[in-house]
Amino acid sequence: MPVLYYIRHGETDWNVEARLQGHRDTPLNGRGRQQAGTCGDILRDLLVRDGRAAVDCAYVSSPLIRARQTMELVRTALDLEPDDYDTDNRLIEISFGDWEGMTLAEIAARDASALAQREQDKWGFRPPGGESYRDVTARVGAWYATLTQDTVATAHGGVARGLIAHFGILPHEEAAHADIAHGVVYVFADGKMARYA
Repeated sequence: MPVLYYIRHGETDWNVEARLQGHRDTPLNGRGRQQAGTCGDILRDLLVRDGRAAVDCAYVSSPLIRARQTMELVRTALDLEPDDYDTDNRLIEISFGDWEGMTLAEIAARDASALAQREQDKWGFRPPGGESYRDVTARVGAWYATLTQDTVATAHGGVARGLIAHFGILPHEEAAHADIAHGVVYVFADGKMARYA
């Protein structure tokens, strides 16, 4: 199967405020733009190490602006045309539904029992109007099955957790809690995941 070079979008102001972003279209902040450029440098070195030319990979992003800005900065670092990439709706972040824009503390103040249910079963829990990690894993697994060449993707923490579960790298409940950092390139290959920062 194709190698997947995966980058979580750079930091946003809502990340700093610990707000659930989900499908909300929040842009990168200054630190996030720096992280995206750093990921481009890391990726360039990984491609050289792996004997791959940047132009031979496919490039695809979540349609949300934070992921698209990240992709454009990564491609700039690779000396590629910044906006020459595809988007795929299956790479959009997990939907937090009615909870989007809120912090966990704000949710707890509003509905502590629902938040407790989420902590007991983060894999299967759906916020009101939102998705579960099980749902996300199904859509990103379907997306990965369409890949025909080594691919660079920029998307989100929840999408990466879905890929970890899809590949069986961690058990489902552990995958739902996996720490996916900004400024890191994750390489999915041969059923394993490696992290480069």
